[in-house]
Amino acid sequence: MAYLLAITLLWAFSFSLIGVYLAGQVDPWFSVLLRIILATLVFLPFTKFKGIETALKLKLMAIGAVQLGLMYVFYYHSFIYLTVPEVLLFTILTPIYITLLNDLLDHRFNSKFFISALLAVAGAFAIRFENISSDFVIGLLLVQAANLCFATGQVTYKRLITNLDSQSATENKEQASHFKQHQVFGWFFIGASIVASLCYLLFGDSNKLPTTSVQWSVLIYLGIVASGIGYFIWNKGATLVDVGTLAVMNNLLIPAGIIVNLLIWNKEADIMRLMLGGGVIVLALFFSRTKRTVI
Repeated sequence: MAYLLAITLLWAFSFSLIGVYLAGQVDPWFSVLLRIILATLVFLPFTKFKGIETALKLKLMAIGAVQLGLMYVFYYHSFIYLTVPEVLLFTILTPIYITLLNDLLDHRFNSKFFISALLAVAGAFAIRFENISSDFVIGLLLVQAANLCFATGQVTYKRLITNLDSQSATENKEQASHFKQHQVFGWFFIGASIVASLCYLLFGDSNKLPTTSVQWSVLIYLGIVASGIGYFIWNKGATLVDVGTLAVMNNLLIPAGIIVNLLIWNKEADIMRLMLGGGVIVLALFFSRTKRTVI
């Protein structure tokens, strides 16, 4: 859990850095591309290119493409339509997706998650009940798409590493213990960089590149530290805890990020409205964590 807690504190600043210095100013496709390329470069020196099964490389690339590549595409664009506190609050559904996906992979179904999701959406609309627009709905959907990608990556990565560890304890010990996580995590970023590169080539706007040293500095920090180091430590931490703990730790980021944003950058936010909507969303989370109805 120490790994997850450390990255929670690190990522608490990322939301505000994106919302304040990049959103609406720098092409989001370029922001995603540069951030992922820098993260990839961090791990390339440690990456094993030989002695790793092709199937494992492809699985890690697929996980990275979804958890990081696609997630960033949705995530960065959501800041165009929502405030930083709103983006943070709407990520509260991620734990529901994590548990739901894990149950589905285990061929189980929890009906309470649908009710929890509806409650969370109601809380989201409560935050903007006087100013609900098409932009707000688009932003909400973008965050949920990002949440689903992030949850999918965490669940599949955890299950992949757990399976490899199980192999190391049985018949395939020699192959499974042939590497450590940091030696293959570069493949995760390679998969994400492929998605980011294609998106920038197709949709990027070269006229909206960073123009100030602050914007470049923020992107470099987000790429090397928040992504390069952060995602490896987070995913490694995910393999060391159970699914329930992982789900809860995903939501610890929300109050941390909101506190940072309100204290430093957004002191004029409507705190009462955020508390009202956030309270409904938290209620949805607690409801989802009560005794399961599994089919």
